[in-house]
Amino acid sequence: MATAPRVPAPLLALAAMVSVQIGAAVAKTRFDEVEPVGAATLRLVIGAVVLLLVVRPRVRHWTRAQWTAAALLGLALGGMNVLIYVAFASIPIGVAVTIEFLGPLVLSLVHTRRWRDVTWALLALAGVVLLGVGPAAVTAVGGVLAAVAAAACWAGYIVMNRRVGAAIPGVDGLAVSMVVAMVVSLPTGLGPAVEGVAAHPTLLLVFGAVAVLSSVLPYALEMLALRRMPTRVFGVLQSLGPGIAALAGLVVLHEALATQEVVALACVSVASIGVTLSARRGRTRPDTGLPPDADQVP
Repeated sequence: MATAPRVPAPLLALAAMVSVQIGAAVAKTRFDEVEPVGAATLRLVIGAVVLLLVVRPRVRHWTRAQWTAAALLGLALGGMNVLIYVAFASIPIGVAVTIEFLGPLVLSLVHTRRWRDVTWALLALAGVVLLGVGPAAVTAVGGVLAAVAAAACWAGYIVMNRRVGAAIPGVDGLAVSMVVAMVVSLPTGLGPAVEGVAAHPTLLLVFGAVAVLSSVLPYALEMLALRRMPTRVFGVLQSLGPGIAALAGLVVLHEALATQEVVALACVSVASIGVTLSARRGRTRPDTGLPPDADQVP
């Protein structure tokens, strides 16, 4: 009997990105009821519980180095989630994700040594300047700063995710890191989360769906995609993230971007594609034995 054709790997990667941004847009629709930090806390708590139940990490024989790596990954993951939700509260999702995307982009540029990459850095800088003088930045400086901090956390997440993957077998490290991320969000998010759920119990269902859309489903789809496609192609597809975020914001939240914000988004996305393609042509980094863009894969 003939087997059903497999879904092409690029479609799986695109589906993962669409899922993440739809989850973010859905979460933002409930900010009035639970506040941004409460929304991030609900997502992280539900995501951590799901991962713990599914993975059941075996941590009895972990070394101090393994615990440290998992804890640092959790700190980066928690900061990234809380800060980007704070940014979403005051600036459009497309703008926030474009700024956040500068984290992995700068990380990739740091690991390059060719003059042509200066072109991509200048293009990304042009995008930052356009965003800096755009309507969102002028009216919501706090949201822009939160997105910049989220970008720094994303860069840290990428570095630590690679280290956890090398030090801890399977996804046990990710499960523990999710618990740490949950704990990071509790001091500021537990109160709003509890109050919101008490007043609107259906929020548990909403953020259960958000946790699946933004965490569980994308991780699974990306894992399947990376088994059947080069990391270079995956990195190029990831560069579409800001555009997909802007589209999700427009469809779900009716957030239209100004012309210069669209141009800025395009600059950052094209710079990311250029860096990814350029890095994969380079040699393996002698200090790690990994390709130059190994840190780019989220």
